[in-house]
Amino acid sequence: MPTATDNLRAEAAIQKIAGVSPWSDRVRSDIKLVAAHQSSVLITGPSGTGKDLIARAIHANGNRAGKPFIPVDCAVTTGTLFASHMFGHVKGSFTGASSSTLGCFRAAENGTIFLDEIGEMELELQAKLLRVLQQRVVVPVGSHQEIPVDVRVLAATNRDLTREVKEGRFREDLFYRLNVVAIRTMSLKDRPEDVPVLASRYLGELAARHGMPLCSLSVDALNVLQQYSWPGNVRELENVLERAVMFSSGDEIDPEAITGLMGGTDDRDAVSTVPLSEAENVDSLSQLALAANRGILSATSVSGVYRVEPTSGSASVSGKLAKGSLDTPVPNAGTATDQSSPLSELKAPWPTLANMERLHLERTLVEAMNNRSLAAKLLGIDRSVLRRKLQRHGLEDALDP
Repeated sequence: MPTATDNLRAEAAIQKIAGVSPWSDRVRSDIKLVAAHQSSVLITGPSGTGKDLIARAIHANGNRAGKPFIPVDCAVTTGTLFASHMFGHVKGSFTGASSSTLGCFRAAENGTIFLDEIGEMELELQAKLLRVLQQRVVVPVGSHQEIPVDVRVLAATNRDLTREVKEGRFREDLFYRLNVVAIRTMSLKDRPEDVPVLASRYLGELAARHGMPLCSLSVDALNVLQQYSWPGNVRELENVLERAVMFSSGDEIDPEAITGLMGGTDDRDAVSTVPLSEAENVDSLSQLALAANRGILSATSVSGVYRVEPTSGSASVSGKLAKGSLDTPVPNAGTATDQSSPLSELKAPWPTLANMERLHLERTLVEAMNNRSLAAKLLGIDRSVLRRKLQRHGLEDALDP
């Protein structure tokens, strides 16, 4: 008979599936229904959508809750190690077998075994697994004795196993053995109403478990999160929030603290800045073109340093750069400029401190992916100081998307 503590533990496991979307409500209800039986369950859906949490919640709410829950990563359980890892071995069965082992199935006796990433399992190994699931016995490596096992089997994959079966990469009989009950997870982009709940919970966990500052999201930051496509789903959301807390100087996370940390590629998530590592890999002409596009118009005597000079001829210079007509490299310090080169028109006096400061601010913003909080930390100044410097140099809105 379950105790009050057991009931609390079971409910806590279900509530880890956080959200207010119809999918969240439905999956929490399905977990309670499925947990009461012993049937195998196949959990499918994109990576980072909580398949592991669903499996643990099913176990915690079933009559095997007090017994072991053994997760197995099928993506790394391959080759000759599979049988030993899954079914155990006897002492002396192979070189290095100094003692006997139970294996995952016998370790999960009377409990639950969770076969994660089942779609990655090799065909030969699928046959061995199928035999165990059908006969409910295992044979340890180095032994001929069949040992009965009593385990509940849960499996998860981000692959479409129906297609895998059609294309011959997954055994049809194993698929039907696992797919007695099916639960499918949903991408975070398809349930944006869950983002505020998930974000609030994870920010609280960062403060409680990791000793990080307790931060909240501004309304604008929350809007940014809800409009993002989240290719990495909940796992990506957690990573973005953890980095945002690290780089935020206050208790409230604003859009600037998160937009540079999200790696989406669609129109809503595009970042207008170019990472410094990419700029370093292009040739000198491309570097000069990038500089011209940001309003850096003229070369200086210092190699790799350009002077900001908002003149009426900037558009024509940018046009020449874009067309590749400026084919002479930027001169190094002390090198005479070729008078026949178009770059001779761009020759400028030695850069001033104000020019150098602006250039350094621009490079820092590019390195920080336009994240003002991170840029302030890299420069060792307060965000308010950074903001005043950006305003003084006319950069406050220069790199905004």
